Amino acid sequence: MKLHIRNMVSTPCKIIVKNELDALGLKYHHITLGEVDLVDVPAEEEYTQLKTVLSKFAMELITDKKTMLIERIKNTIIDMVHYTEEFPKVKNSNYISEKIKHDYTYLANVFSRETGMTIEHYIINHKIERAKELLLYHELNLTEISYLLNYSSVAHLSRQFKQVTGLTASLFRNTSFENRIALENV
Repeated sequence: MKLHIRNMVSTPCKIIVKNELDALGLKYHHITLGEVDLVDVPAEEEYTQLKTVLSKFAMELITDKKTMLIERIKNTIIDMVHYTEEFPKVKNSNYISEKIKHDYTYLANVFSRETGMTIEHYIINHKIERAKELLLYHELNLTEISYLLNYSSVAHLSRQFKQVTGLTASLFRNTSFENRIALENV
């Protein structure tokens, strides 16, 4: 049985969920961002306990199909931008459609209708958050960051960075702002 969990957006979140499942004695096949594949259907009491404990960590079980789809889209984007070694070199629409196994037009329409934001805007916000993180590490220059995040040019990244943050990338790096946004709030 698959459980869908809102705000399970990072490796620490996955560890929390794993620990709580273990504590409740719930067996699982695997845990991915936003999703747990349980071996058995939990009893009502176990389900309630899991729901309660996850809420303490600002996570929640999702049962609505549209909400599950939105969370799958979001988690696919978060994984693509923040947790892959190299940004996919295919179009975002193809990548998302292939990962979720749905027509991209359908996904884009549902996402926009339910969130009030386009998938592309959501991707841009996450790419800028990733760029901010990389800038704070001071390990890569802007050219390397633009390549890593699959921007067509440094100018393109710089333009989007300024639009989203109101700062130039170099000003952001030089002032060492620590105002990154938590992934679940992007």
